[in-house]
Amino acid sequence: MHNRGCSKKCQCFIVPNYILEKLAQNDVEEARISLAKSSHMRRRRILKEYDIDGVIALTDAGSGPRGESARHVYDCRGGTKLRENEVRKEGERSSADPVVNAAYDYSGVVRDYFKDVLHRNSIDDQGLDLILNVHYGNKFTNAYWDGDEMVFGDGDGVIFSNFANSLDVIGHELTHGVTQFTSGLEYDGQSGALNEHLSDVFGITIKQFHLKQTAGDADWLIGADIMGPTLKGQALRSMKAPGTAFDNKLMGKDLQPDHMRNFYKGGQDNHGVHINSGIPNKAFYLVSMDIGTDKAALIWFKAMQNLYATANFNQFVQIVIKAAQKLVDSGEVPKTAVESIENAFKSVGLPE
Repeated sequence: MHNRGCSKKCQCFIVPNYILEKLAQNDVEEARISLAKSSHMRRRRILKEYDIDGVIALTDAGSGPRGESARHVYDCRGGTKLRENEVRKEGERSSADPVVNAAYDYSGVVRDYFKDVLHRNSIDDQGLDLILNVHYGNKFTNAYWDGDEMVFGDGDGVIFSNFANSLDVIGHELTHGVTQFTSGLEYDGQSGALNEHLSDVFGITIKQFHLKQTAGDADWLIGADIMGPTLKGQALRSMKAPGTAFDNKLMGKDLQPDHMRNFYKGGQDNHGVHINSGIPNKAFYLVSMDIGTDKAALIWFKAMQNLYATANFNQFVQIVIKAAQKLVDSGEVPKTAVESIENAFKSVGLPE
């Protein structure tokens, strides 16, 4: 592992700003409010990272006391203060609020997958407690991992529904934490797209595992469960067919490419972190269809341990292949895995 902990914790939102901006252009007031809050929270995150001397505080997965991987759910009650009103903690009986229970249950599914399947002790591998804040803001249309905890908006009930009700969203966001404590992939350009890609990989893998689906059974959609009645049947991203998750007047058309020839080179979305993640996403889907999602995810998880903060797509391909070869040698994945990976990446134009 080249870099334990990210020196700059990213604030990773499930709904990208370019989608919110499109909604705002179409007079969706909740999107404007969410954009303003997102900007404010990013500034607060930056300030939080610096100590009084102006030095960036580093997060090290190997430091500090071991936790108990306990879940703590807080109700923001429509406000923006976090960790103020704890409504359910580890081992307590169900709440009367189904959103509280969804956050509690689904975060447990994610935690247990990493522990039981991948032998990782919570997000930081040191038993980090899971802090979950629900009912954040007034119709806040997003969910995010801020480097320390999870925050869920309720959505507007029309375009987006409550964000805590989606297992792949919770899996996606908590995986940002795993990335933070392993490679610390920088949240910009290709390394940022890999950061988003890994979160999509484990968001969808955990969902399939929980539902006992095969790669062939699954829908491969990220965020389908948070789409409100206006956009029912659409999603934020499709790993099977990037660029096809949504196409409507409110959100516009899905910008994700499925091949390097259509790689987005613009400046929005932190130079395409959500947009270009479609390229490795497609490769993961193809490998999963060939050897099974569980085996593909194991390879990707091993590769994740050997990434470094500035890794690009070409370097990622080589790291995944090396991880696969080690797992082939140990008999944990099929002998065809390396060839499958090479073919999948070649089909999306990688390595260049």
